[in-house]
Amino acid sequence: MTTDIVMDARNIGVSFKVDGGMIEAVRDVSFRLHKGQTIALVGESGSGKSVTARAVMRLLSKRASVSDKTEILYGDKDMARLSDAEMRRLRGNRLTMIFQEPMSSLNPVYTVGAQIAEILRIHQKMTKAQAAAKVVELLREVQIPEPESRVNQYPHQLSGGQRQRVMIAMALANNPDILIADEPTTALDVTVQAEILNLIKELKVKTGMAVILITHDLTVVRQFADYVYVMQHGLVREEGPSEALFTNPQHPYTKRLLGSEPKGQANALEVKDETVLEGTDVRVTYKLRKGGAFRGTYHDLQAVDGLSLALKRGETLGLVGESGSGKTTFGQALLRLNTLTAGQVTFLGQRIEKHDRAQMKPYRSRMQIVFQDPFASLNPRMSVRQIIEEGLIVNGIGKGSADRMERVKQALRDAGMPDNILSRFPHEFSGGQRQRLAIARAIALEPEFILLDEPTSALDLSVQAQIIDLLRQLQRDKGLSYLFISHDLKVVRALCHRVIVMQNGKIVEQGPVAQVLEHPTTDYTKRLVRAAFEIAT
Repeated sequence: MTTDIVMDARNIGVSFKVDGGMIEAVRDVSFRLHKGQTIALVGESGSGKSVTARAVMRLLSKRASVSDKTEILYGDKDMARLSDAEMRRLRGNRLTMIFQEPMSSLNPVYTVGAQIAEILRIHQKMTKAQAAAKVVELLREVQIPEPESRVNQYPHQLSGGQRQRVMIAMALANNPDILIADEPTTALDVTVQAEILNLIKELKVKTGMAVILITHDLTVVRQFADYVYVMQHGLVREEGPSEALFTNPQHPYTKRLLGSEPKGQANALEVKDETVLEGTDVRVTYKLRKGGAFRGTYHDLQAVDGLSLALKRGETLGLVGESGSGKTTFGQALLRLNTLTAGQVTFLGQRIEKHDRAQMKPYRSRMQIVFQDPFASLNPRMSVRQIIEEGLIVNGIGKGSADRMERVKQALRDAGMPDNILSRFPHEFSGGQRQRLAIARAIALEPEFILLDEPTSALDLSVQAQIIDLLRQLQRDKGLSYLFISHDLKVVRALCHRVIVMQNGKIVEQGPVAQVLEHPTTDYTKRLVRAAFEIAT
């Protein structure tokens, strides 16, 4: 079993230079990867999974230093000792990586087609026409609808899930030997998650590609990984074949991780007739361009097609559906973060659909949003204190600097973060920790309504459970109302009172959570529920 080893990583150690010394992020991590095998690195956010992967790809920041003992053997090469030029020839060609946050990994100024074509032309020396044809084929392979018109779109014109699929198409373009998938399905809805993982599995069988899967979704690990390494605080706590590790975990940390599925149900809803937010016949239409520079034609895309909802005080309303179904567009239209084509929006009895920016300002502290991608929504040049305090200053909340400082610290504690990180910056935190900072920023303003756009998608299971408990607690204490956009039906079941199922900008089903998830009436909802709860069967 030694001849088919694709990679043999030994004693990977990575330290980061921070104020006041060095932090050991990864300590003595070793693993072997065989041809056609999938290994999984699992653990909570901040456990060193992504740092290990970046060390393999040689994509660490300048603050990082790799241990002298580290060896990363690929064929007859030790990648830890290769020159930058030699690594560039391997990266994107023989070794590829899908990153956790597609919006910050794709270049916003180039079309998605141009970005995939660049890889093909650099590594496979294709002509422009060959690359263009291959790009459409790759987009079709990762199930992006209408790939011919999507190639000329920019990343911001695609939904979160579609952007992630573009990243996967880029990674698979050159049929690599090793694919490192860092949370590859985090931004994807459950049906596409199953399709993408099965696609990677098929390509693995067809090409003999080996996969390193980094994820916090244990359901995915159990079904798709052959061998699992459980990480905590930069150390491998336990390793073993997937099924053996799930059926008989040995380490207390592994046992705790396996027992962290989202549980419980929404707070008991007090009967209150006060409607916090109401949308009536809301429509949002976008004009999309198709074709070349001179003969382009425009057509209307009805992203939100005459939708209505009413949210009571203290209620959590779930909005679910596949990526591109219009969930986020609908939510942002209700908050007046994009322009309504038609319809009415009422917030606490006041009509706001025609308000301009200045008229909306008094409402902004009372309605907050937590975005899907925390790296894109946190200002990289601002410290944690500045990020959370900015909203307090703008809205005139707090009796002075000391009071604001205490509110910032309390918001951090409420979001499950330590309060001694005020001078650190977003890039110094893991994906899950960044999402908690985004939640802290929203709750610091003590709003009455929060739009939660996939707030737990970047979080590992144990932290998901903490955040769900936190959101329930905040709702009980402050009477908060939530509009909760998610593709994770397990989290929806644990947090929401009612749920609306969307497809192609329309509502296909709605009702109490238990009723919709346990007795769905439409084929579309049945398919979503089956993909969410039966992926491991």
